[in-house]
Amino acid sequence: MTNAEAAPLLPLNILSIQSWVSYGHVGNAAAMFPLQRLGFEVWAIHTVQFSNHTGYGAWTGPVFAPEVVAELLSGIEARGALPSCGAVLSGYMGSGGTVAAVVEAVQRVRAANPAALYCCDPVMGDVGRGVFVRPELPDLIAAQAIPEADIVTPNQFELELLTGQTVTTLDEALGAAHLLREKLRPGGPRVVVVTSLVRSDAPPESIETLAVTGEGAWLCRTPMIALDPPRNGTGDAIAALFFGHYLRSGGDAGEALSLSTSALYALLERTHAAGTREIQLVAAQEEYLRPSRVFTAQRIG
Repeated sequence: MTNAEAAPLLPLNILSIQSWVSYGHVGNAAAMFPLQRLGFEVWAIHTVQFSNHTGYGAWTGPVFAPEVVAELLSGIEARGALPSCGAVLSGYMGSGGTVAAVVEAVQRVRAANPAALYCCDPVMGDVGRGVFVRPELPDLIAAQAIPEADIVTPNQFELELLTGQTVTTLDEALGAAHLLREKLRPGGPRVVVVTSLVRSDAPPESIETLAVTGEGAWLCRTPMIALDPPRNGTGDAIAALFFGHYLRSGGDAGEALSLSTSALYALLERTHAAGTREIQLVAAQEEYLRPSRVFTAQRIG
């Protein structure tokens, strides 16, 4: 028996820096479990520890100082683990100091493992709600985090915010995504994934996810599921699912788009059927690796 046969490959390690809630599923509480079900080890650093997501209008718990990110990463580094970190995922950043701390963490991981990829979910706002973070954050994320990112997963509103472009049609979405790609890290794959895309030239009662890379663009469409109010944590979940499937597939954006969009649809379908305020993340776990209904990603460019 060879050494390779005797020692199976270890799972890829992902550092995930996001918020945390004790009740429900947003931030790391929405991203960690799907990634673990896809076979990844997740090293979580929490930027806040809240009782529940802020969509309820009331919550308890602390916001952690930005220095905590660096302190926890130093503890991981002291174990000699950073060279084995293959990817970094970030989500909600509550302050300008946290943006800088996340960027520093990415740079420290890359110093130990230059092949590590960084996926930035630029959580800033949404259609209907507008900007729901501190007013200085969109500019700081655009100036500091986006240039370090290999993959970025804005929703339609955030794509407009990051590019200054209005997006109402497919051509406008493609144009804005290509413009954002040019702002990503040179030398990386430069992948832009636009979530919750609703455009005037799409079939009615549908919602789409768009992936744009240097090799082309793919569009995945599902029926719109009427969830009122919209469920918190869905953007965190699809960012993790896309990143996970992208890493598993060796960088196949079309496959990752199809599988992650299909998994999210199943998650929302189960949530709608249950009539719950929280997404049914655990109940839908069998859908993450092999969705029961697969929506094909159509290559469009």
